[in-house]
Amino acid sequence: MNDRLQRLRREAALEEGEGLFILRPTNLRYLSGFTGADSYGLITGKEAFFITDSRYTEQASRECPDFDVVRWRDPFPPLGATISDLAGKTGLRSIGFEPAFVCYSLYREIAEALGDVAFVPAEKGVETLRYVKDDREAASIRKAAEIADRAFAALLPRIVPGAAERDLARDLAYEMERLGADGKAFDVIVASGPNGSMPHAVPSRRRLEKGDLITFDFGALCDGYRSDMTRTVVLGRATKKQKERYQLVLEAQQAGISAIRPGRLGKDVDQAAREVIVSAGLGDAFSHGLGHGVGLDIHEEPFMNSRCERRLEKGCVVTVEPGIYLKGWGGIRIEDSLLVEDEGVELLTKTPKELLELL
Repeated sequence: MNDRLQRLRREAALEEGEGLFILRPTNLRYLSGFTGADSYGLITGKEAFFITDSRYTEQASRECPDFDVVRWRDPFPPLGATISDLAGKTGLRSIGFEPAFVCYSLYREIAEALGDVAFVPAEKGVETLRYVKDDREAASIRKAAEIADRAFAALLPRIVPGAAERDLARDLAYEMERLGADGKAFDVIVASGPNGSMPHAVPSRRRLEKGDLITFDFGALCDGYRSDMTRTVVLGRATKKQKERYQLVLEAQQAGISAIRPGRLGKDVDQAAREVIVSAGLGDAFSHGLGHGVGLDIHEEPFMNSRCERRLEKGCVVTVEPGIYLKGWGGIRIEDSLLVEDEGVELLTKTPKELLELL
């Protein structure tokens, strides 16, 4: 029996006559183990249906033993009609959906096909279960973090004057796959010199120059799970200002990490790190939240910013990534992925954080 399905039924309080429609791919993978695409789930108090087309029916039958595989698409009925048929066969009176992921056109198709069966936003969904990672999930993220560390070490000799940002981004993604990752966790960020003032700069054709600060934001994908880390290095000798500002960001990160423990509000962790930068007069240069959850998606709950009311729990995996960004000067960000433990954290990304001067 699939424990995750049972937990979902409890968390979503699915009673007889109620169902839950799953659209988000990572939620469906979490429940079923399916590694393909273009598929849906319908969970009731007793049944679990995996709705897919002929491209994936055999794969779903292999990967999803706790689900009844239902084929749809031409020449079979449209999705709305397929769900309506399942609702009729199982006696459903209402079906909840994931409000953040169902677009209006799909909502209208299914709602019209269901007729008198209510199609309503679900109050609780799979994300409730995904908030805390089990040992197997933590092991996959730990593996992804280790590969990312090793890939960055392999890249270091190539960070030289004249190297282009986009080439380094491509090389870093290649190194992660060469070392055993299934792929990159997200599009690699390489931002050098003045481009570093953009927190999510897209790697460009700009070539590195002596004196540049260079920010690398990247992660590996393993077994569907992701790691996330950022390191900022300097090409050549660091200036006094670069050293001072780097140390400031590092102190902010250490303050944020030290504030993490089960029961702490996300906004309190954010504040612990942010006040270090604010007290130095650079509060406006720290323009984003301190961190976020990581798992099957690269951005998950909790989103640790000044408004976050979620409490951390043992088993949460989060990033801590303060930064400062100054137009015309550049930027500095330091980020690690961490597993929340009974007291404190386990550091998953272990690349050293002292300012690295590449001479």
